[in-house]
Amino acid sequence: MAAIQLGLIGYAANQAGTAARTAARSESLTPGSGQGSGQSAVSSWLNPSVGMAGDGDTVTATATITVPSVLPGINPFGPITRSVTMPTDDRGGTP
Repeated sequence: MAAIQLGLIGYAANQAGTAARTAARSESLTPGSGQGSGQSAVSSWLNPSVGMAGDGDTVTATATITVPSVLPGINPFGPITRSVTMPTDDRGGTP
């Protein structure tokens, strides 16, 4: 059971990274699309939470996933959070 639990921890960490990267990339290209894209990029049973922040030149996506437990009703593991920052797409037309 310990090996399965370690696998779930690794999977959740990987999925949080995927959600954050996808959300940041999507938001940098199309403002307002990051949160939905990040949540859609991972397994829905993990119930990901994606937050967005930006300052105009960059956008930061933060994804949080609660680690599933192999023991029902007992979850000693906290959530896993990953953040990614990307530059925004330059739409100004300046060469």
